[in-house]
Amino acid sequence: MNMLLRTLSVAVALFFVARAVAEPFVIDVTDASTYANDWGGPSLAGVLAVHCGPGVLAAMFLYGSVVRWRDSRKPEAVSSRR
Repeated sequence: MNMLLRTLSVAVALFFVARAVAEPFVIDVTDASTYANDWGGPSLAGVLAVHCGPGVLAAMFLYGSVVRWRDSRKPEAVSSRR
């Protein structure tokens, strides 16, 4: 169950990151009518915050998870002092 939860968390996080990367290319940032009715609209800053904000948080989650996983896999340093 724990592995399933981790896999789903990573999949959702990757979706949010991909969506955040794609959003500026999907909308026409020079034409307000293309994003005025989106969530966070009618301002461009609101639209980008709503659509890219979760992606930034998900990227931070993924980075923290990878760092924690990498640190847990390192062998403990053996001290030669007695």
